[in-house]
Amino acid sequence: MNVRALAAKILNQVVEQGQSLSNVLPPVQQDLSPKDKALLQVLCYGVLRTLPRLDFFCRSLMDKALKGKQRDLHFLILVGFYQLLYTRIPSHAAVGETVNGAKELKKQALKGMVNGVLRNFLREQESLVEKANKQPALVYCHPSWLVKRLQAAYGDELAAQIMHNNNQQAPMWLRVNALHHTRDQYQVLLNDAGLLSFSSEFNDNALRLEKPTDVYKLPGFTEGWVSVQDGAAQLAAHYLDAQAGDLVLDACSAPGGKTVHVLELQKNIKQMVAVDADAKRLLRVQENLDRLKLKASVIHGDASQPGSWWHGELFDRILCDAPCSATGVIRRHPDIRWLRRESDIAGLVSLQKNILHALWDKLKPGGILLYATCSILPDENDLQIQDFLESRQDASLIPLIVQDNLQNNIQNKGRQILPNEDAMDGFYYAKLQKSL
Repeated sequence: MNVRALAAKILNQVVEQGQSLSNVLPPVQQDLSPKDKALLQVLCYGVLRTLPRLDFFCRSLMDKALKGKQRDLHFLILVGFYQLLYTRIPSHAAVGETVNGAKELKKQALKGMVNGVLRNFLREQESLVEKANKQPALVYCHPSWLVKRLQAAYGDELAAQIMHNNNQQAPMWLRVNALHHTRDQYQVLLNDAGLLSFSSEFNDNALRLEKPTDVYKLPGFTEGWVSVQDGAAQLAAHYLDAQAGDLVLDACSAPGGKTVHVLELQKNIKQMVAVDADAKRLLRVQENLDRLKLKASVIHGDASQPGSWWHGELFDRILCDAPCSATGVIRRHPDIRWLRRESDIAGLVSLQKNILHALWDKLKPGGILLYATCSILPDENDLQIQDFLESRQDASLIPLIVQDNLQNNIQNKGRQILPNEDAMDGFYYAKLQKSL
């Protein structure tokens, strides 16, 4: 298969049909060589990161947009632009392989058109790039609603930095299983395997690889010695701080990285209960448990309706990793910015509120609830926690970190990690304790 044509098909599914890149890309990659698998990922991620910019070039060079059954050719042309602008692929090879992709898409008669657009772009590239650089929307490559929200929350300068960081490639973080090795011991194993890594000063289990690699090249991956998990997500188990004898709930647990990390750090808890509303994603929780040889009670259930699955005993610790806009992980999932709508935010805030209040009722007096999102929007984070604290007299906040007040006129209630802060994803945590 022509990799450029495959990329065009996938991009059409994501942008036009609203499908998630993480769902449509992996099945296609399975049948490819390692080299083609890597190239396909680079092209799909790259086009999604720079979509408005590439669309601008296409509009500038074509009299009318390609629509309907010809829409996949539009994305094929964008794939061509991306190669010419952002990769080291020689221009003749980029153009040639992209033009051949038209045949793979069963658009043989339009190969000449694709070729003409790409060659015109090569001739006019400098002036088109200069024009694009004068338009903020084409520099940031974020939807206007998100630009406005980020600017309102963080100010123009910091919002611009956030969007710049969102357009970078995310690093690969590892979580060393404390049941098998210390971080330093595992780092030696990585060095012996020729994999350079960097330790985190904030997390005794975390290592960041210099370059991403196949998980099966990681020493002891199949034996459960290590897992892939961003540095920010790893903080959840440390902040939760489960103690021996605790009954622990991980609500909204899929895919299970935080569930197993809690068990790795505290093997003597009474029981781990992992709940998620998505039955398909819940399978990933069990797969993680099996690989790491850990045990938990895995339940298909709605965190906002615990009455349908709760077994009757109050929890000592609850991790509430709430459904959110995922605006903190855009660099890792570039399709989020085009799939998410501003109208989604109010519904997510309402759902988070319902989950928080429902789970709070299942927490023991004196117990701890850790609220987490991978969002950077105040509505889902500090404002959500502020509203909760005002409505619950039995809730108090446990400070996590002293930080500058980045949000306009908002007193920080938890820890807001911004994208690429200490090389981590954007994440939010607030630690709440229930009165005795």
